[in-house]
Amino acid sequence: MIFNNNTAQQTAELLLQINAIKLNSKNPFTWASGWKSPIYCDNRIILSFPAVRNYVRDEFAKHIEDKFGKPDVIAGVATGAIGIGILVAEAMGLPFVYVRPEPKKHGRQNQVEGFLQKGQNVVVVEDLISTGGSSLLAVEALRNEGANIKGMAAIFTYGFPVSKERFEAANLDVFTLSNYESLLQKAVDKQYVSENELETLSAWNANPAEWNAEV
Repeated sequence: MIFNNNTAQQTAELLLQINAIKLNSKNPFTWASGWKSPIYCDNRIILSFPAVRNYVRDEFAKHIEDKFGKPDVIAGVATGAIGIGILVAEAMGLPFVYVRPEPKKHGRQNQVEGFLQKGQNVVVVEDLISTGGSSLLAVEALRNEGANIKGMAAIFTYGFPVSKERFEAANLDVFTLSNYESLLQKAVDKQYVSENELETLSAWNANPAEWNAEV
């Protein structure tokens, strides 16, 4: 669920302006999940554009407190959300931790890096939500450390039903700055995509698993 429509439209336009959205229907991208996709969203590039990263930081800080209340800790999902998560924590005057995909193989073998006490209220910051699998692994790791997860805030979601189902099953409230629907609307309005590309993007999003099988 987006925080609100105005933020979703503005965020989508900024992502398009800085070329964080890559389109290639002839040679689709392969995601970690194995799905083929005509679109790739690289939100890490946001950190290289001060005005855009400050906008994302400020919107996160405002909406997180509005939706979840002020938490005790901000947690970033490695590696894509570490940078923006630190900026959000700094803006809110809060401690920051980050969550690895899996525990380290050496040293203290931590999966959650930073100081976190049992019972602390945590909001998880994520850069991108596709199937929701990696996001939920981070949430599980934090819960295993005794954290009380207030919710998750992400920059962008593709809005796949599988992610919504997984979040509901995990009893996790998730809000995003923007989503796929807002992105397509803004891309058409600003002529970032052609009609043929729009058809491809819409067809893929409707059922990415079957679209994968056709490529």
